[in-house]
Amino acid sequence: MLGENLNETRKLKGFTAQQMADILNINLRSYRKYESNDCLPPIPTLIKIADLFDVSLDYLTGRSVNQK
Repeated sequence: MLGENLNETRKLKGFTAQQMADILNINLRSYRKYESNDCLPPIPTLIKIADLFDVSLDYLTGRSVNQK
């Protein structure tokens, strides 16, 4: 669920995967692993993504359908 929400929200907010990797100071391959559910981002990274997208952690992780 997290990967799908990351991918969908990233696109809705107008970011490319490369831009996200650059913002998070990671390589593109690492970011792609988050979106494909091959690995989970560390909590501080997840918080940074939620803040950037202006959504709740619950939304990103699939615990809520509401973005806030």
